[in-house]
Amino acid sequence: MDREAAKKALQSAKATGFFTEMYGDGAAENEKRYEHVLEGFEKSFGGDQVSLFTSAGRTEISGNHTDHNNGKVLAGSINLDCVACAAANGTDEIHIISETYSQKFTINIKNLKPSDKMAGTIDLTKGMLAGFQEMGYKIGGFDAYITSNVISAAGVSSSASYEMLICSMINEFFNDGKVDVVTYAHVGKYAENKYWNKGSGLLDQMACAVGGMITIDFKNPLEPVVEKLDYDFGAQDHSLIIVQTGKGHADLSAEYSSIPNEMKRVAAVFGKEVCAEITEQEVIENAAKVRKEAGDRAFLRALHFFEENKRVEKQVQALKENRFDEFLSLITESGNSSWKWLQNCYVPGSEEQGITSALALTELFIKEKGCGACRVHGGGFAGVIMAMLPNSVTDEYIAYIEKAMGEGSAYRMSIRPYGAVCVDGYIA
Repeated sequence: MDREAAKKALQSAKATGFFTEMYGDGAAENEKRYEHVLEGFEKSFGGDQVSLFTSAGRTEISGNHTDHNNGKVLAGSINLDCVACAAANGTDEIHIISETYSQKFTINIKNLKPSDKMAGTIDLTKGMLAGFQEMGYKIGGFDAYITSNVISAAGVSSSASYEMLICSMINEFFNDGKVDVVTYAHVGKYAENKYWNKGSGLLDQMACAVGGMITIDFKNPLEPVVEKLDYDFGAQDHSLIIVQTGKGHADLSAEYSSIPNEMKRVAAVFGKEVCAEITEQEVIENAAKVRKEAGDRAFLRALHFFEENKRVEKQVQALKENRFDEFLSLITESGNSSWKWLQNCYVPGSEEQGITSALALTELFIKEKGCGACRVHGGGFAGVIMAMLPNSVTDEYIAYIEKAMGEGSAYRMSIRPYGAVCVDGYIA
């Protein structure tokens, strides 16, 4: 739509309804973000025709480090997101301004070779463009002005949110909206695997792209089974809180990648590629062989994989049957397994243990109040934790945890209904 039409659309009653649905109490504040990127695009690129886009961050509710071995997860799109104004430019060049990270760069779509360091936003963007091409889709030049409030390098998938934002632009501008969100996820995974050397699965991308609360079974990764869950945490009078514990995990790719690699090493003992192709009973019955050939930590991480899959199934059923207390106890179980078996709550040998410190403090708070649950959130090793607490103690908890972790480190989250979308049709 043209710029003036976009400005009017943002002031419409339809837009107000959309923003309320997406951001709840933050609707007015977020509407201003869309106005801001529209203005930023106009100043930076000019042009008459524009489109508005959003892509959610994500919360991982359960299924910690299972997706990359074709396991099961429970996740949701959250009310923190990337927002952009963009337009196709009819050239072979992509011009991106990322206000949040003070980045401005150009990519020629005829040169998508990654840099030697294979890191950063430019390589990631090249990887997505290459991924679309490899999967037989069209790409082209476009201009984009982007802002983001997704916490960086902290386990709510700022990188995947950006990836899915770019995917929605390429889909809208060059593929007539025909690319599905599963393909989005595979494009993001391709970019991270091939252009970042990061052994990512599909969880982050799917949860950012689909919208709402979802459970995903990655048994067949080319066609993952996605089920939307219509569940209102607010109706349980609970809040989902993400706590930033300090240092992010952006420079911990080796630690992160060790988890899928070690799980796959266990599968290889049985002549298979991923843990989803073997059973827990096989691993237990052949424990001595697995420990000798794959290692003790790999053995423990595989056990976490199997038990975490079962927890996801139980949690989904508990939510469907409105057994919320059982759901919370399973979150605690998941967190304990990540800490003890998966071992992704701190970097081995490091004295820096922000995640474990935040978890210890939160566990003491929960013990005192007699309610709630907590666990590591996302990739781990550094970054964030998740707490789910009754609203009656949420303010007290935020003051308590921010005293230790720093002012502004705790974020109230809500699940939003849409993931990565072109906003035009929702507001005009």
